[in-house]
Amino acid sequence: MRKLPRSGLTPGMIVGEDIFSYSNQLIVPKGSVLTDKIITRLEFYSIPYIKIEDESPDAAVSDTTADIAAAASDTSMNNTAYSAQIKSSPEFIQYKADFDKTIGDFKDNINDIVQKGTKIDTNELLAQATHLIGNTSNTSDFFNMIHNMRQYDDLTFAHCMNVALISNILATWLHLPQDKVETATLCGLLHDIGKLAIPDLIIKKPGKLTDAEYKTVKTHTIEGYNILKNQDISEHVKNAALMHHERCDSSGYPFGLTGDKIDPFAKIVAIADVYDAMTAARVYRGPLCPFQVIDIFEKEGLQKYEASFILKFLQNVVNTYINNRVLLSDGTEGDIIYINQASLSRPMIKSGSRFIDLSVHPELFIERIL
Repeated sequence: MRKLPRSGLTPGMIVGEDIFSYSNQLIVPKGSVLTDKIITRLEFYSIPYIKIEDESPDAAVSDTTADIAAAASDTSMNNTAYSAQIKSSPEFIQYKADFDKTIGDFKDNINDIVQKGTKIDTNELLAQATHLIGNTSNTSDFFNMIHNMRQYDDLTFAHCMNVALISNILATWLHLPQDKVETATLCGLLHDIGKLAIPDLIIKKPGKLTDAEYKTVKTHTIEGYNILKNQDISEHVKNAALMHHERCDSSGYPFGLTGDKIDPFAKIVAIADVYDAMTAARVYRGPLCPFQVIDIFEKEGLQKYEASFILKFLQNVVNTYINNRVLLSDGTEGDIIYINQASLSRPMIKSGSRFIDLSVHPELFIERIL
């Protein structure tokens, strides 16, 4: 039996004990074979470590593990056809060029803030972020772009930019006034600035983290607040750096705050942060299909996130996929033609002359977007 940090988990490992949430809800039973979705669920519930069974010599277990690992490998290819279409488009090529240049400028600005104590120019930071949204024709195009701007272990700067853009869009969906939309954008841009105070050997480590290293990584929230506390910026931005890993059910860190104690802008950033992380690639898997992410949020997010925020986010994100062609778990291909508001991750699919309502077919799910 080994105790591993979440970052050291890979599909095919056997869970060595029942895993419960902070509210004593069973998340994963003992004996489960880890899949990318289960690992993401542990990330969702902020479970830092779990016990893993030692490798069994039993052939059946070995075969099962191999099958699961192969399935996980297949899952990592979930969005290949869809991604190929997006990445070959002139719009994506231009967006990537703009994104790469913006990240370079953003990185220089943030490094100056951290290393030299340079005063934060909020107008410049906002200009760097908002022009990327302006360069997409609509929200659907924007999410298509960021879903395909992925590499393993996204750099802190790229992740911060994505979180800023998603926070901007979520704040807009919430009908916040323009000044508050800008505040949400700044919160996203600076939420992970504390990671620059963590040694590169830990942040960029390609393998699993030790217990001590994982504990160090978790200090980035306090480090971020300390970097920002004397800057002439909104207290919401400072609080977002400090509180974006807090959860409304008190399961987060660094303080285990309940919902009423968490800054509302930190709550916006928390949703954007987790969505970006879930739909990004990891060493052990490719990016999750957005409908898998929506399913997890739908089933388990109302307790952990501000309910009105997460519902507004999901209702709008899922609409960006209407008319997309998808592959179902039974091999059927079809087009999304209608979103079931009571079950956002299970829309109506048209396949030829058939109409498949996933909300009444629990045995089926969207495996990937084509």
